[in-house]
Amino acid sequence: MDNSFLALLLVGLLGAGHCAGMCGGIVGALSLQANAGTPAFSIHLAYNLGRIASYALAGLLAGAIGQVAGSLLPLQHGLYLLASLMLVALGLYLIGATQSLAWVEQGGQAVWRRIQPLTKRFLPVRGMAQAFPLGLLWGWLPCGLVYSALTTALASGSAGQGALLMLAFGMGTLPNLLLAGLLLTRFRRFAQARATRVISGLLVLGYGVYGLLNLWRG
Repeated sequence: MDNSFLALLLVGLLGAGHCAGMCGGIVGALSLQANAGTPAFSIHLAYNLGRIASYALAGLLAGAIGQVAGSLLPLQHGLYLLASLMLVALGLYLIGATQSLAWVEQGGQAVWRRIQPLTKRFLPVRGMAQAFPLGLLWGWLPCGLVYSALTTALASGSAGQGALLMLAFGMGTLPNLLLAGLLLTRFRRFAQARATRVISGLLVLGYGVYGLLNLWRG
């Protein structure tokens, strides 16, 4: 997947509706703290940097697993196929044509149930010292968008490249969630608009189909 970095950057950027829906609650809580006198931008930036750091760590782990598994050529092709199919499923999910990724998010609930209680240690958020570790923990929230990106990191067959791929994905989500935090009400209307979700879904779907075509030609 020659365009994997750009693809994941755009997946993060165009998954605005999903990001706002998944993280709207915590973003709203951070906004309330900012209204109480803490600088809004610094809190939201620290939270999002922590979240992106978690994505990069997850990408590193996925890439390392793919590096071990990818030593077998048939399995490597299988990982590429999985990554492309997940992007196709994600595109359909964003459009609203299917709920096929719901089971993926449910699969991560077991891990999240162990992590979520730890987030209470950093609430209420009074500054960057609480916001950053809160973001580190919140980055493990079960999310079909994140899991779809992780399949690409897995297929990369490299721990370093997997981390960089998920870093690209995380940076793509950064504008969305910063705006969601600073302009919560207005951004949520835009992110949840039908047109936004359809355009995002079609573009992500296109990347998945492109990957499948590359495998077929190869």
